[in-house]
Amino acid sequence: MDHNSYKTSYANKATVEKGWFVVDANSQVLGRVASEIARILRGKHKTSYSPHVDCGDNVIVINAEKVRMTGKKWTDRVIFTHSGYPGGQREHTPTLIRSKHPERLIEHAVRGMLPKNRLGSELYRSLHVYTGAEHPHTAQQPKELKF
Repeated sequence: MDHNSYKTSYANKATVEKGWFVVDANSQVLGRVASEIARILRGKHKTSYSPHVDCGDNVIVINAEKVRMTGKKWTDRVIFTHSGYPGGQREHTPTLIRSKHPERLIEHAVRGMLPKNRLGSELYRSLHVYTGAEHPHTAQQPKELKF
């Protein structure tokens, strides 16, 4: 048998087909839904997955304000931000974040599960999080995902 007959084929930006999915975060646990969203964004659910290419799909998350956390994480967990200036570090609890910008909880959780490089930044652009049940991406005809 010829040793060159079984070549591994890698996807590239031209051959990848990106789809659209919508996820309803209503009464779902934050970490569990975020890990599934990160898997879809990364493209690991596809057979043509390549670790160095953006193979993932676009994900729309609705009802971000109705996400759940188990235990006492709403009050005991601390999320740090930094403005970039000296003394600019701030502490926030998930309760405070949910009262002002509920979509940032899901964005923060998913971003932490993506690669910390240029590819991760490109993958993060495929995430669209909305607080209500409506989203402006109906023209893309997204398929509903159930976890």
